[in-house]
Order: sequence, then C-alpha cells, then structure tokens
Amino acid sequence: MCKLLESFLGKNLPEKLSWSDYLTSVLQLKILPVQCSSISMMSKKECFEKVDILLLENLSEFKEEVANCSKFSKLLSLVVDIFVNDSFSQSHRILASTVGITRFCCTCIAGFSFQESLCQLKEAAQTTRQTYVAIIGGGNLLDKVTALHFLASTCSALVFVGMMSFQIMHALGLPVSSRLVNHSVCKEAADIIQFSLNKSVQIVYPKDFWCKNVDTSKKMEIFASHDVPDGWLPVDLGPTSLDEINALLMKSKKIIWIGPVKFFNSSQSTGGASILARKLYDLIQSDCDVTVVGTTACKALMQESSTLPACNVFENASVVWDFLKGKHLPGVLALDRAYPYKINWDAAFCDTALPLVVDIGSGNGMFLLEMARRRKDLNFLGLEINEKLVKRCLHSVCQLEMRNGHFIATNATSTFRSIVSSYPGELVLVSIQCPNPDFNKPEHRWRMLQRSLVEAVADLLAANGKVFLQSDVEAVALRMKEAFLLYGKGKLSVFQDQVGEGWLSENPFGVRSDWERHVLDRGDPMFRLMLSNSTTVNEAHLEP
Repeated sequence: MCKLLESFLGKNLPEKLSWSDYLTSVLQLKILPVQCSSISMMSKKECFEKVDILLLENLSEFKEEVANCSKFSKLLSLVVDIFVNDSFSQSHRILASTVGITRFCCTCIAGFSFQESLCQLKEAAQTTRQTYVAIIGGGNLLDKVTALHFLASTCSALVFVGMMSFQIMHALGLPVSSRLVNHSVCKEAADIIQFSLNKSVQIVYPKDFWCKNVDTSKKMEIFASHDVPDGWLPVDLGPTSLDEINALLMKSKKIIWIGPVKFFNSSQSTGGASILARKLYDLIQSDCDVTVVGTTACKALMQESSTLPACNVFENASVVWDFLKGKHLPGVLALDRAYPYKINWDAAFCDTALPLVVDIGSGNGMFLLEMARRRKDLNFLGLEINEKLVKRCLHSVCQLEMRNGHFIATNATSTFRSIVSSYPGELVLVSIQCPNPDFNKPEHRWRMLQRSLVEAVADLLAANGKVFLQSDVEAVALRMKEAFLLYGKGKLSVFQDQVGEGWLSENPFGVRSDWERHVLDRGDPMFRLMLSNSTTVNEAHLEP
C-alpha cells in the first residue's frame, strides 16, 4: 500500500479528466482523492483498504501542514514504509508532508524529479571558465545580498533587469529619482558592486526604459535611464538595453535568468521579457546551458514554444534564492538519500588505496587531525554539518601539509552512503563521538543517528571493520549501541572485553577528542564501546 502525497498540483490536465481519473488511467491503480477540512478522516484505516493510492489535494490549506504539526505528520505516515519526496520546489519550507513525515518512515528518499532538479541547481551554481552570465530581475536587494555575492563569485557578468537595477545604478553614482531608490540598502548595493569589481565581474544595468506618464497613463516614451523626467515611471526595458544584453548573451556559454523583468505597472510593458525569452530560446537551440528561475521568467520562455525547451526550469524562485544564499534546504536534509556527492578523492588524499577512517560529527577536528598525524597508513575523513568548523579543519590540514586527512561540510545522516560508497579503498572504521542529545527537544532527540545511517555504515564497512561509539551521557551511548545492534542487519556485534555495564574503560586509540578531554578533566566518565562486523577481529589496521 502506498500514498501519493502531492501538496501542490498543477492545472494542466487532459480535458474533462480529474486528477484521480487521469492518474488511474495512467497507473492502472485505484486512486481515491481526499478533500476534508480536518485531519480526523485520515486517521481511519478504512481509507486505505479499498484503494491503491490516496491522493491528498491542497495540503497547504491545512494549518497543521504549514506548522509541521507532529500529529499531522504521523497521520500522513500511516502504513507508509518508504517515503519518496518529488516536490523539490517546496524543499526550502518546513512542512509536515515533506519534513515532519520523515520522522515516522523507515526510509526517506528523493524522487527522480527531485533528484534531477537538485543536481541541475548544483550544476547551475558551479563556476566555469567559459562566459557565465546571471540575469537578475525583481527587487528586495537586502534579502538577496548573500545570493548576489555568490553569483558575483561564480559568474562573469551580472545583468540587472528589474527594480533592483535602480539600487545598482544609484550605487554607481548615476542620477536616479529618489522614489526609485531604497536608501536603507545603499551600503549593501555598493558592497556588491565593489565585490564584483574586485572579481573582475562585469556589471550591466538598463541604459534606457520605456516609461509611462503618471498623469496620462496610456502615453509611453523611451528615455535614457539616467534622464527619466519627473512625472514619468519606467515600465519596461528600452531597445538599447535589450540590444546590449543580447550582445552579451551571444558570447555566453552558460546563463541563469532569475527574477522577473518587472518595473512599475508591468501590465503596460512593451514585451522586454518576451524579447529576452526569445533570445534565450535561440541560444538553447545552440547548446547554450540555460537555467530559468521564477514563474514570470518560465512563462515567458514557454510562450516561445509549445514544447518545453531543453534547459533547467525552476518555477519557484524562493528555493533557488535560498540555495544560492547557502542555506540548508530542510526538504533535502530530511531525506536519507537525496543526490550523489561527487568527491575528487585524488585531490583529497595522496593515496586513495589506503583504508579509510570516517569520523561522523568531527567537530573541531582535533581527534581526526591527531589520528592522521600518527597513522600515515590510513586516510581520515571528517563529516561535519558546521561549515565554519570544517573551514578551520581544512585550513589546519593545509598548514600541516597533511595528505591523509580531509573534511567535508555535510549532513552525514543524508549523505554518508553517497560519499563513502565512492571511495576507492576500504572503509575500516567509523566513529561517532558525543553527539548532541538535545534534551530540550524530545522530538528531535538523537536525530543524527537514524536507521538509514546505521544501515549505510553496516553495508559499507569492510570485513573486520569497526564502529567506535562514545558519549559522556550514558543514555545516549546506550541508544547508539541499541540502534547499531538493531539496524546493523546482523553484521555488527560488541567484541571487546566488557567492564561494568559493558563499556570500554579506556580510549582504544590513545587519542582524545576535545570534548572527551573536557569531560575527563572535570572527573566525569566516558561511555565507550567498539563494534565489529565480524566475530573474528583483525587488529592489523586499527591497533593503537
């Protein structure tokens, strides 16, 4: 039994067919559409017994959905074993149907469309030696400062075509009417320009506008952008601006258009967005790599052809802006497997044939760096969600000229399998030390150590490989032990001499993490244990 959770359905259906009828004909399965004003109906298991797929429409109308209600999430997960999220456009939001539900499902993975969209977005965010142009529309510069800095560090040119262009023109010292400028973000606009100049990134702004007369709204004229008379308001890009942009695009091999070509009263525009879309459509036919973001931009491009162009299309601009800002997308983090990591192992390690040690939640890296210094016969990889800590660790690796140590900023719960499975050598040790128990939030307690992570470790661990677990909180250590023994697929067992409640009395590696030192210095105990995927232990790789 499965349920299709689709919160945001489109409207392009074959004539005279409902969504349920259409999907029934395509899938040859019985589909029941559910529309109810409360969540009580969904708690009745009879709903699931007579149908193959339960179609929940317009989940966004439920306040429990938007609030990521735990009870609502649990109801959505009824009789679900595997949760597949194929709604990438909502991955920047924390919803019950995309984030909350994952706490109650055995396995949570990305659908094909989700995975494709995420890979396309990662590709669009990568720099290239070829000319890469970002066409930036819309307004609200303050909210997009971080993303604009990222684009300036990635692209060859920034082309401003919306309300934001007035801020850029003002920061460049051009005359702009005060009513077109938000003076509270002048510094941010100036910083973007200076950052771009330092990176030798070209800044392009409109050179002329189609303008309407405030008193006679039907009257339209073209004015230079620096010479718009009082009583006139820009409504669209002028021909000179479009010619300059088109000339730049002709030289480009990669383009991202994000945000609308929108000024005042855009209903009176002269088709600047359409002209821009037409040029991009022609470039797509010439194998230019084009990414179009936002409802308005996508609609303009689709009007140029009855078929979807061979380019990357993201109708929801919010998720793309959040991605460009460097934010972690909740809908991605909630999944066990979202997309494959591509690691250049040859750049990370001198010898990729060496056995690999992975420290999950490596923190400030003291444990891993000292282990790597002592054991040149092993490669050491730290996986840490805190990007600032990872940057410091990578700086230390560089200063020490270390070629057997590396760190990656990632959520290991979601990415451990995809990262480690691509490593050429064997995985001989995985360590998890002092994870945050987060006692103040019971619903997220021990969130990192999920079944999917334990199964990935069990699947990838080499013969006689080991798992080292420790915490200064006994309940956390017990929970980790139970999780590995329960979800380790029968491959893992405790093998060391046990003391007391079954804990190791000493650190078997002789190398302590920063937190371990702190705990021992204050006289408190550490709760440690070692697991092996074989009853016959081979100490060759890992003896202290």
